[in-house]
Amino acid sequence: MRRDVFQAIADPTRRDIINLVAGNPQTPNSIAGSFDTSRQAISKHIKILTECGIITISQKGRERYCTIAPDKLNAVTDFLNEFRKIWEDRFNKLDNLLDEMQANINDHKNPNK
Repeated sequence: MRRDVFQAIADPTRRDIINLVAGNPQTPNSIAGSFDTSRQAISKHIKILTECGIITISQKGRERYCTIAPDKLNAVTDFLNEFRKIWEDRFNKLDNLLDEMQANINDHKNPNK
């Protein structure tokens, strides 16, 4: 099954794994130790994250370490930036409207101006 980054971050446990690994590379066992679910369930989450390219696993001696590949999250950033622009425009329009309303209130309070 082909997965994408949006499917990967849809699950709260996977988002928590991403946050955990982003701070410091972790072994799969240390990741599993941070959760109250089975190691098998965490292993499945790690597998999904690696399939999407968000986490990479590298061998260092006898240990395998999961590290974040933040560039894979750029698709999410690009998607959200479009909405950020829309909301910023809406907030700017609201600010302008509120400024106009405040000016009208001030004009009515001080008719001699």
